[in-house]
Amino acid sequence: MNALIILFFFVPILAVILLALNLLFSVHKPDSEKLTSYECGFSPIHNQTRTPFSVQFYLVAILFLVFDLELLVLYPITVSLYEVGSLGFWVVLIFFSVLTIGFVYQLGSGALKFILPKTHNT
Repeated sequence: MNALIILFFFVPILAVILLALNLLFSVHKPDSEKLTSYECGFSPIHNQTRTPFSVQFYLVAILFLVFDLELLVLYPITVSLYEVGSLGFWVVLIFFSVLTIGFVYQLGSGALKFILPKTHNT
């Protein structure tokens, strides 16, 4: 069986079947708490719609994405390392050096140290 046939026909059909089975057999019990706008866990304080939280959470998420996408770049090189030769090896080494320098800079600047925001407890 051709891999493209599996990719374009079998996988979408399997996804639709699994979604239909989920709709048929799952328990659906909505309640009022699930329908509120604060399902994420933040509760309103004195009619405030947002509670302060640290920007470092966004920075950690961005750093995670950078180092996660780095693996996406690394995989083709590891598969074809014998074909790219020494030039490809040095390009990957420079790539990792730039990533390492950036990570050391982030650690040195204190960007990954968490300071939790003060909440208003009045």
